[in-house]
Formats: sequence, structure tokens, C-alpha cells
Amino acid sequence: MADEVLLTKEGKEELEKRLDYLKVEKRAEITERIKTAREFGDLSENAEYDAAKNEQAMIEGEILEIEEKLKHAVIIKESKKGTVSLGSKVDFVEEGSNEVMTYEIVGTTEADVEQGRISNESPIGNALLGRKANDVVNVLAPAGWITLIIKKVY
Repeated sequence: MADEVLLTKEGKEELEKRLDYLKVEKRAEITERIKTAREFGDLSENAEYDAAKNEQAMIEGEILEIEEKLKHAVIIKESKKGTVSLGSKVDFVEEGSNEVMTYEIVGTTEADVEQGRISNESPIGNALLGRKANDVVNVLAPAGWITLIIKKVY
């Protein structure tokens, strides 16, 4: 992973908190579980030991992944007002609907549709980049072509 990892300031802080939690608390917790499981005796048939070692491997993998992301992190700068860019929030409606949808455009690491954050690489996120309020955008989404009308960019 040598590419830039685009993050908001908040997203970088969340990754740093997660990394600290994994290194300090989870490592200590899993070390204790492995120690306890060893005390059960024969390791060749010790399910608790195997489960603890597997969890340890997953935690170490996540630590490495987060460290790599932070190493290549680029903080998204304040967006230009009125133009959709990374870090912008956008209100838009699908043509034929009155339901306003609001999403923040973020890098792939922080994308979470349920939290109102879409990736700049997603079909909708990519189509919105560079647009302004009142622009009409046609997007090829997984469900087919949709037309979006941008209401507000902030």
C-alpha cells in the first residue's frame, strides 16, 4: 500500500485512537488469554489456546494495516465553498423525489454510508466531485442510471 490514504482530521484521530487501543489494551488482554490457555495443558488439543492465538494474529494484522494507513495518510484540506470536493457535504435529491440526501465526500478508508459518508471513488461520490448547487448529474449506480440534482454544497 504505497498510495496516499485520504483522511479527514477526525478520521486520522479515530485511526490513532484505535491503534492505541489495540496496542495497549487488546495486546495485554490477548496475552493474558494465551497465558491462561497455556495453563490448561496440552497445546495440541487446546481450543482456547488456538482461538487466542488466532485472535492475536488478527489484532497484529489490524495494527499493521492501521500503521500503514497512517504512514501514507494525507489530511483532506478545507474544501472550496460551493464546489464539491473531498471533505464537502452535499445535499441532493434523486430526480422525481423530494427526499433530500446529505452525504460527506471522504476517502475510501472513512466511507460509511450509514454514517452519511461516501467515498470519492464510489459512483455517486465521483460523479459529484467538481459540481455545484443546482447542477444535474447522471450517475451509473449499481441499480442503473440515476439523475441527481445538487441542492447545497457546504
